[in-house]
Amino acid sequence: MVGGCGTRRSRSANIIVMTRMVVVILLFAGGAVGWLSWQQSRPRPFVVSGFVEADPVRVGSRVGGRIAEVWIEEGRRVQPAEKLFRIDPFDLRERLARAEAQLAAARAEHARLAAGFRPDEIEQGRARRDQAAAALDKLVAGPRPREIEIAREQLNVAKANLDLAQSEFDRIVGLREQAQAAQTEYDRAVRALKAAQAQIAATGQQLALLEEGTRSEDIAQARAALAEADSALRLVSEGFRKEEIDKAAAEVAAVQAEVAAAQQQLGELIVSSPCDCVVEAIQLRPGDLVAPNAPAVTLLDLGQMWVRAYVPESRLALVRLGQRVPIRVDGLDGTRFAAHVSYIARDAEFIPRNVQTPEERSKQVFRVKVTLDEGLDRLRVGMSADVLFDEADPP
Repeated sequence: MVGGCGTRRSRSANIIVMTRMVVVILLFAGGAVGWLSWQQSRPRPFVVSGFVEADPVRVGSRVGGRIAEVWIEEGRRVQPAEKLFRIDPFDLRERLARAEAQLAAARAEHARLAAGFRPDEIEQGRARRDQAAAALDKLVAGPRPREIEIAREQLNVAKANLDLAQSEFDRIVGLREQAQAAQTEYDRAVRALKAAQAQIAATGQQLALLEEGTRSEDIAQARAALAEADSALRLVSEGFRKEEIDKAAAEVAAVQAEVAAAQQQLGELIVSSPCDCVVEAIQLRPGDLVAPNAPAVTLLDLGQMWVRAYVPESRLALVRLGQRVPIRVDGLDGTRFAAHVSYIARDAEFIPRNVQTPEERSKQVFRVKVTLDEGLDRLRVGMSADVLFDEADPP
């Protein structure tokens, strides 16, 4: 009897234990189902992730050449206007010197034309004009009466000489007929007679020319010479033409442009940082050749940083341009940084593989750019960041 009672008690205890276990399991299962149901029914957090980025600045020179010096290395932070590298000038300084010399010559020529002719040159032109006028007056006036009288007297002298030569010739001829004159005396008398005849002819013609006066052709030529001298005097008195002065001024401006271009090219030999940046990539060494207008150094502009993130299409209505939203960066103990939405893509795209979000991945997302308003001195490009749209201003 005692053994039977013990067996019944043991079975009852086992039933009680099993019943309690079933109740515990049912309670646990009910709690799990309730928790899962609550997780499914509660609003999911609106947080998207991305990386801190900055604008790349690709720096180069507009002149190519051989690298002379490099003052930076990758990862270094540079300030605005800080020198990065220098290119050897080659022949740029000589080009500048030649252009400056041409500019000096062009300026001198322009000054000469603008000032006009010198007073001595004007006086010289006036003297030539007066000389031509005097020559014309002389020709118009013709020979003076005294000159004509002198010519007549010379004709009378020639006639007297002819009479003397004729009488001498007649005498020699008479003596020759009597065989009293030599042949040489006869020849001398003939020559003297012919010379006297020629002289009287010449003086007669000269007197006739003087009595006729100056030829009209000579007067016309003198008038033309006077007109030419007068025009030359007006030209030197009025100075150079305005078109010539303008041309000289244009040549000065052209050479000035060449000088400015040469100076600018010399300024391009030293390449400086345009911003507060970090050197991201540089592969330059002294002696390397760089091409003109080609990027040689890549910088990251730290003056503006942002987070590139992707918003699911179903949440896009909760985002607007200018919306203020905090940024949380890994490794900074949950510190939040103020930012604002500065860009929302118009076209949807498939989410990139390197972007993760706390919610399920969506097939269609919109790229947004959230620009940081603070923390630029603490954040670094490449840091992982969360955009907390749950804590953003309502749209």
